[in-house]
Amino acid sequence: MNNKVLILTAQVISLIFSPFYLPVMAFIVLLFFSYLNYTSWAYNLQIVGMVYLFTVLFPRLAIYLYRKLNGWTRHQLSQRERRIVPYILSISCYTVLLYLMGNLRMPRFTLGIVAGALAIQVVCALVNPWLKVSTHAAAAGGVIGAIMAFSLMLNFDPTGGLCLSVLFAGLVCTARLILRQHTLTELGVGVLIGILCGLFFILHI
Repeated sequence: MNNKVLILTAQVISLIFSPFYLPVMAFIVLLFFSYLNYTSWAYNLQIVGMVYLFTVLFPRLAIYLYRKLNGWTRHQLSQRERRIVPYILSISCYTVLLYLMGNLRMPRFTLGIVAGALAIQVVCALVNPWLKVSTHAAAAGGVIGAIMAFSLMLNFDPTGGLCLSVLFAGLVCTARLILRQHTLTELGVGVLIGILCGLFFILHI
């Protein structure tokens, strides 16, 4: 495959499977396309909209403004020593979302998704001074952990979902390697963090 095509494909995969979008996708799947869709569409759309605001729009906007204020490119912002403020901005948005959902007495599984995603951000931020953990890989690992957790909670066979999520994680990690954004260690640690956080917080929140 031509190098330009390979790089473009990796960029598209990284964009589509951005860690920002995974909580929103998780809520869409659970609220609209699973047997948990017992609430009205209007209510479900409100929940998805709230999740979108606090996991996509607000964090991305805050990080964009922070980057522009410092005159950095996206590549410059991705440097390990400059990632702490974006982490703090994102963690703050997720924390507010979790608080709001708790006050609204949302179902346990919805709180678990947000808590797991928040935990992934916090652990990655704590590890960041020593290792530039891939948040793409961590989010992909979070999907694997979430499927494992829901299979234990709801007693269903997770084989199909796990196979797809592992394939998805492999695609994401390969894309990040092609783009030279991370090493194998950074990707592997990211996936492990995601699996453990997704599994633990959905089961125990």
